[in-house]
Amino acid sequence: MIGSLKWILNFSTFILFLICVPARAQSNYPIVFYNVENFFDTTNDSKNDDAFTPRGQNHWTTKRFNTKAIMVYKAIIAACKGQFPDVIGLAEVENMKVLEQLITRTPFVKYPYGIIHKESPDPRGIDVALLYRKDRIKPIDYEYIKVLSQGKYSFVSRDILHFKGEIKGTTLHIFINHWPSRSGGYNETKEKRNITARILRQRIDSLLKDELNARILIMGDFNATPQEYCLTDVLKTYPYPGLKELSSLVNLSTTWLKNNEGTICNGGQWEIFDQIICSVNLLESAVLQIIPGKTEICSQSFLLEPDLKYLGKKPFRTYLGPVYHGGVSDHLPIVTVLYSGN
Repeated sequence: MIGSLKWILNFSTFILFLICVPARAQSNYPIVFYNVENFFDTTNDSKNDDAFTPRGQNHWTTKRFNTKAIMVYKAIIAACKGQFPDVIGLAEVENMKVLEQLITRTPFVKYPYGIIHKESPDPRGIDVALLYRKDRIKPIDYEYIKVLSQGKYSFVSRDILHFKGEIKGTTLHIFINHWPSRSGGYNETKEKRNITARILRQRIDSLLKDELNARILIMGDFNATPQEYCLTDVLKTYPYPGLKELSSLVNLSTTWLKNNEGTICNGGQWEIFDQIICSVNLLESAVLQIIPGKTEICSQSFLLEPDLKYLGKKPFRTYLGPVYHGGVSDHLPIVTVLYSGN
């Protein structure tokens, strides 16, 4: 009887151990992209930033810059539901100086963020950049891919940033994009985006040739919707869940279409210009995996304001023309979460 009682107690303790201790520890890694719209410092030091100076058209002051930096911080943290993200992709930043101030003069200073940035040839003086948590992400390498004119189309655009990093021993390739805008008309500018998509696809094909199982995450402001030719036919992305081939790229942002969500609002119409795309193996890997349901647009109320002309809501911008408005951006931030099972 006593022996049986001991066996029952030991077995109960074993079951309790299994319940209380997970079989495999899991970590999550929030990753954000945000077009922060004209994030300039107050110094007249770039190609075309005269308006963003204290004496310029916009009367851009240190106080206004600091307000915007805090709002950028709040937007990014809101997108991550209170967590500090491990990777932050940014578009429309002027220079290294604004990035340094963002991570040292806001609560981002609590964690050791590293900066990847290079001045681009963009005539407006705005670049893409990447911030990463140095205590969680190990940088391996990075490059800036030139977006060069082809044929009769002569233009200068932002470089594409390719960052190679390591998460718990697993390599991840991240591409940060800000494709040519529609300024000048959709039909007049669409070939510029086709060219940019072709350049990125060629780089990805080259990467897959050397590293067949490369885990790839692409994010950015594409100035195109998920259904447009540059993304579907040139970059060769597929709607989620996509194809089951290693060379396939799955556009996770297609899941937002059914709810009429958007990241930017033009003339009362919400559109998805900011997107997150991944390689198939990031959806299937037990080592490093994206959960599509955690890929979202952050549309918290402080990032929006009433659209008095078209009704509904629209992004709360820093400026309306030359008039200071006090908001943060004409885009909404987007987020995804990587889970590591290591």
